[in-house]
Amino acid sequence: MSTQTADIASAIRHRLFERIGPQRFRVWFKNSTRFTLAGDFLKVGVANQFISGWIERHYAADLLASSRDVLGRDVQLSFAFEPSLTGNLHKTQLNRQAAQAGAGNGTHRPRHNGHNGHNGHEASVAVRRLRCRLDSFVVGPCNRLAYATIMDIAEMRPGAANPVFLHGGCGLGKTHLLHGVANSLEERTDNGRSIPWTYATGEVFTNQFLTALRRNELDEFRRRFREADVLLIDDVHFLANKKATQEEFLHTFNAIDMLGKRVVLASDAPPHMIGHFSEALISRFASGMVVRLDRPDHATRCAILRARAAHIGANGRGCAIPDDVIAYIAQEVSSNVRELEGALIRVMALASLADAQVTLPLARQALEEHVRRAEPMLTAEQIETVVATFFGLTPAEMHTSRKTRTIALARSVAMYLTRQHTRLSYPEIARVMGNKNHSTVIQAVRRMQAVLKQSGDVTWQSAAGPKQGNLCELLKRLEEQMPSTTRQASLQ
Repeated sequence: MSTQTADIASAIRHRLFERIGPQRFRVWFKNSTRFTLAGDFLKVGVANQFISGWIERHYAADLLASSRDVLGRDVQLSFAFEPSLTGNLHKTQLNRQAAQAGAGNGTHRPRHNGHNGHNGHEASVAVRRLRCRLDSFVVGPCNRLAYATIMDIAEMRPGAANPVFLHGGCGLGKTHLLHGVANSLEERTDNGRSIPWTYATGEVFTNQFLTALRRNELDEFRRRFREADVLLIDDVHFLANKKATQEEFLHTFNAIDMLGKRVVLASDAPPHMIGHFSEALISRFASGMVVRLDRPDHATRCAILRARAAHIGANGRGCAIPDDVIAYIAQEVSSNVRELEGALIRVMALASLADAQVTLPLARQALEEHVRRAEPMLTAEQIETVVATFFGLTPAEMHTSRKTRTIALARSVAMYLTRQHTRLSYPEIARVMGNKNHSTVIQAVRRMQAVLKQSGDVTWQSAAGPKQGNLCELLKRLEEQMPSTTRQASLQ
């Protein structure tokens, strides 16, 4: 491979790192892959077949997009086994096991909607049977209202709230609840009749709509979604900035609602905080029950760990987890359920590899690095609030397309600080900041880095008139307004 080709392959790796974030890159790519560019092919050398299959299923789109960003053209992917990479596996084995446990909602969703009932669309078992069940959902103060609301839907109780809009951060149980509703409906009947339901992500809805439009099959598409007694749409924020898809979804929503049927939606933000959505859709989303899922408290985290450990043990892969280890993991990992389960898997994996009992010293050893990564520093919402307050704005104003000097600066500062103080990838930050293109976030971060490198000043408009200040000092001032524990964590 020539030096130029090697540089291009390296640039693609770096672009992929920016797209998917440091943790995912470290787990699946850093030590177990090698990129080689050959004509119109990007060859991905892998350590074994398992890694090849996982990357192909979950990261092919990111690989293709990263290559397109660097090369300015499309490439094709190929995978090849490279024995020389096998020696690196011990560096990432435990991280990978933890990542698989935490992949949860994002990686086990069916590719197509599940649909069952009188309309004759009999889906495969793999599609209809979604991963999570309501009886395995651990209820606590953080999610009790959401669970109760969802149970009303699952049991088809008269007078249940409609629509239901669940929102909250990643890994807090939104998808679990939607999957659980679908599985409950699959097992119920209404006067001897199967209850037709449809589950899809916002991305699946969008892709199927565009395909139906292209193939002139809109009638079939609409029948599939509109004849459901319960429509479940996960990651509905994916429809942001897609005008035609939003219009189609609004008509779908109205058609179901007019028949007295039910809609359950999930998003990472409440309706009014999702940028680039039509006012009509936002109004419809907010017309029913809007419920937030929060981070679990310590007691709920302990309960989640016990339930997960019992589930693993019931499948013959577990071992006893002492209460002091449960309490330790719950104390050290508080960001979300995904991270919590990943930490538990890491502890159990180390015990299995070492053929040892799970003890507190072993847990500390297993989580020595993982805990530092898993412990939340700041939420994007906290950063937005601090930045918006400083510049005399609201977070909603920072999500708009307005480009005044002050709004543009505040937006760039918030994106930069979010990248510095959280583990969100560029696309995730883009969604938080009003569903802007992730390239906008990359450019904003690079602009801030360039100004910092030159110790440059920035200007903005305040209520008292024009202001000018050193960017480095401005960032320090903003960081001082953040929780002290967060600042200390970010400096480690």
